[in-house]
Amino acid sequence: MTRFSRFSLLLLLCTLPLGAMAQASRAVWTWEAESYAMVRDPAVAREAAAYLKSQHIDTVYLYADAYQGHDLIVEQPGLYRAFIERLHRQHMKVYALLGSAYLHTENYVLPAYRRQAEGMFRRVVQYNADAPVAARFDGANLDIEPHILDEWNDDTRERLLTDFLDMGDALMKIKREYHATLAVGPAIPFWLDGIELEWKGVRRPVSEHVIDLFDYVALMDYRHKAEGSDSILSHAASEIAYADRVGKKVVIGLQVSPDEPEKVTFDKAGPKVFEQALGTVEQALRNDPSFAGFAIHHYRTYRSWIERNQD
Repeated sequence: MTRFSRFSLLLLLCTLPLGAMAQASRAVWTWEAESYAMVRDPAVAREAAAYLKSQHIDTVYLYADAYQGHDLIVEQPGLYRAFIERLHRQHMKVYALLGSAYLHTENYVLPAYRRQAEGMFRRVVQYNADAPVAARFDGANLDIEPHILDEWNDDTRERLLTDFLDMGDALMKIKREYHATLAVGPAIPFWLDGIELEWKGVRRPVSEHVIDLFDYVALMDYRHKAEGSDSILSHAASEIAYADRVGKKVVIGLQVSPDEPEKVTFDKAGPKVFEQALGTVEQALRNDPSFAGFAIHHYRTYRSWIERNQD
C-alpha cells in the first residue's frame, strides 16, 4: 500500500459516522432440534452457516445437551468439533447453550437437582478440555430460569433466586477447577434489578449479584421499542451501568417470535423496525464498555420471520 493510499484510508475511516465502522455483535439462540440437525448433517451446517452470515449473525448459542434419547456432545463429540471448526473458519463464535424445555432444566436451580446441573456444565468444559483449540466452544449460555417454575410466587422467589445463585456459583467453581477460558453467563430477565436479595452476606439487586458472579449476562430485554419508558434502553440501563463499573459484559436479548403482549416482540413490527431499534440502541450504548451486542430469540422463528417479511 502506498503512503498516499494509507493516508486516504485513514481519512475515510475518520469521516465515517459512528457505528458505521463496526456493527455490534449479533448472536442467536439455537434450540434442540435445529442444533442437532446442524451438528449431524454437513449440508444443513453449510446452509445454516451461509444464512447466518448473510444476516450478520456472528455468534451461535448452540444447544449442547441431551435431546430425544441422545447426548451427542458425549456420544459423538466429533460432530460438534466439525461444526464448531466450520463456524470458526468463517470467523463466527459458538457458545454452548445449556437449558432445555425438553429436559425441564428449570428444575436445575433446585438443590435436589444440583448434580444434574453440574453434570450438564461439566460435560461442556470436559469437551473443551479434550478438543483442539479450533473446535472449542467460545462460551456457554445458561438458559435456566427459576421464574418459570410452577412454585414461583411472591413468597418463594427469594428462595428460588438464592438457589439460582448457588447453582451458578457451583458452575463457576467447575470452570475454575478446569482452568477453562470460555465465557460463561446466563439469560436473565431485565426485572431482576427490581428485586433485592441478601446473598453471601451482601444485600443488593439480584441483577448485580448475577453480574458479579458470571462473565457476562444475556439480558432478556424483550421490548419492541428502543427508547422512552418501558423500552429496551430503559430496562437495560441499570445492568449496563453496573456492568460498566465492575468490568463485565451485557448482551441485549431481543425477541422476534410470536408472543403476547405485543410489546415483548418485534414479530408484528417487522425487520425494518427491528433494525432501526438495534441501530438506536447501539448508538446509545456505543461508549459503554459493558455493551456486548445483541442476542436474538430464536433461530427457527427468526428465519421464518425474515422470510415472511421479505418484500
